[in-house]
Amino acid sequence: MNRRKITHAGELISVPDGHQVDVIAPVIISASRATDIPAFFPWWFSNRLKAGYMRWTNPFNAKQVQYVSFQNTRVVVFWSKNPRPLFRYLPEIDERGINYYFQFTLNDYDKEGLEPNVPSLLQRVETFKELAERVGKERVIWRFDPLMLSDSLTIDVLIDRISFLADLLQGYTEKLVISFADIRQYRHVQNNLGCQQMPYREFSLEQMTEFAERLTQLNREWGLKMATCAEEINLAGIEHNRCIDDNLMVKLFRNDNELMSFLGYSSDLFSDEPSLSYRKDKGQRKACGCIVSKDIGMYNTCNHLCAYCYANRSVAAVQNNLKKHDPASETLIS
Repeated sequence: MNRRKITHAGELISVPDGHQVDVIAPVIISASRATDIPAFFPWWFSNRLKAGYMRWTNPFNAKQVQYVSFQNTRVVVFWSKNPRPLFRYLPEIDERGINYYFQFTLNDYDKEGLEPNVPSLLQRVETFKELAERVGKERVIWRFDPLMLSDSLTIDVLIDRISFLADLLQGYTEKLVISFADIRQYRHVQNNLGCQQMPYREFSLEQMTEFAERLTQLNREWGLKMATCAEEINLAGIEHNRCIDDNLMVKLFRNDNELMSFLGYSSDLFSDEPSLSYRKDKGQRKACGCIVSKDIGMYNTCNHLCAYCYANRSVAAVQNNLKKHDPASETLIS
């Protein structure tokens, strides 16, 4: 791997029109909490890696624009419900010496129609298995996320569906991450779920505890690590997750000296646990355990159109934005 010049925040790069811009140069890229880049924008992502930078606009302040250099990028964390379109580009990423792993959301809401544009359940299972065979099961984390209830979507039903998938995924992952839907917190989520003509509801604390107890009991057979994502409640047998996870990075990419230096890793011969300088991402929710990264996605661009999604305000907003997508552009939506 060629050694690269370290670019620091506040330095300049030249863009195609000839002028120079300030850049940030994150070590860890999140791609992305805000949209499914592997499913819908893999060509664009490949083009940006080749160009060496991208332009990102703050979704809450359109005047705040950042140029993001990939000069220092050591890890990309991919989030996806269908990463298959990215497969053809993985060799390019490998050649650049960039590490990566996947947060793969594999839910079973086919009957409810909550995820209208994802492939069929069994197609997604096959994609999961193929990805794990290509990159290693430890680099493909299974998410059943979010969990929600209705009159017909009960705890019994959810447990059965997770059990069905867990049996299919035996040997293809080491970890299961769950979260409980926050419906009341997002008005647009309430509106979008309201269009489903089925009253969905959140878990109570008692139901979370019951669900966790039953899941933990079943996990004696699966042997998975289990964790919750950005949940404050403490559940027996289930830890609090770091989706952007420094401990996992040490396990997977310990030979990357630049990454280890950034993480503050030091080896302790007398302990199985690495010594790290924890860098919490202060831009995330209080209960989120993720370390600092730069998310390069944009809201209102994911064409899975999941009814529970906090990142899409409406179908119309997504469709309008997707008309503005150009794979050759320096930004996701031109």
